[in-house]
Amino acid sequence: MKVRFLGTGTSTGVPEIGCNCEVCTSVDAKDKRLRCSVQVETADSRLIIDCTPDFRQQVMDLPFRKIDGLLITHEHYDHVGGMDDLRPFCRFGPVDVFAETKVKSALMQRIPYCFGEQRYTGVPDIRIRTTDGLHPFFINNTKVIPIRVMHFKLPILGFRINNVAYLTDVKYLPDEELSKLAALDILIVSALRKEKHPSHQTLEEALSLAKKIGAEQTYFTHMSHQIGLHKAISKDLPSSFTLAYDGLELSL
Repeated sequence: MKVRFLGTGTSTGVPEIGCNCEVCTSVDAKDKRLRCSVQVETADSRLIIDCTPDFRQQVMDLPFRKIDGLLITHEHYDHVGGMDDLRPFCRFGPVDVFAETKVKSALMQRIPYCFGEQRYTGVPDIRIRTTDGLHPFFINNTKVIPIRVMHFKLPILGFRINNVAYLTDVKYLPDEELSKLAALDILIVSALRKEKHPSHQTLEEALSLAKKIGAEQTYFTHMSHQIGLHKAISKDLPSSFTLAYDGLELSL
């Protein structure tokens, strides 16, 4: 099983347009962050979690092959804005998109040309499969467990795939979901910045949640330029906690 970080940034990406802070002007490649997404490869499936406005750039240098499932955490643009770029992957057949009903409705409003009865040639062939009820489902033989996450007052999804869990845009995690995250090898969780934010965890809050979950290794993602320099923050983290960066690949 492999996990590749396609993007580790927040909605504005890093560098942020118009910003001249030390992070946005850093020459360290680990301080350059596209919008937040991962690719997960299991024995029989290639899965993408979220399809960001940077999707085309994120997959351009990867092997061109079928996407077995696109998992959508929620409907905010920085998580779904690249779906039109699924067009080339439809050469392999329809792309199955797994999302909640409210997310399906949002997508049908935003890209209606993908869902009409008379679609013009070349539009993405997207087949949305709803995941309501938080019931586990299978993509080929790969089991996916949806996790309820609260993004301020917006209920969104995280996902557990084998012993890897991906939780982005977290403000808090309901206690009843903790049991789904037992015995993880890898936890990937969002940590926006150091200062408080109404709908995202701080780095300190993410550390606290990660310690409660107790994965073997935790990687932080969905980071803004306000979190600080990758090299500086990494020095202060305990050994089992790591700031992820674009292009990082993990093998399990």
